Amino acid sequence: MYKIWLLFDPRRALVALSVFLFVLALVIHFILLSTDRFNWIEGPRAARPKAALIIEPPVSDVQSLIG
Repeated sequence: MYKIWLLFDPRRALVALSVFLFVLALVIHFILLSTDRFNWIEGPRAARPKAALIIEPPVSDVQSLIG
């Protein structure tokens, strides 16, 4: 295992790993904040009203009512 550290500078490798993990954590948190379920700052948004179901009679029924 020690031969791996002979190939890489330990300080640079650990700094690079730390920066990568920090950026990954930020990305994951921002993705979660963009969802409705996991947004812990604003909370869940108000539910949108569902579309009303409108049932229209067939055209033949309308024509028979008119004339």
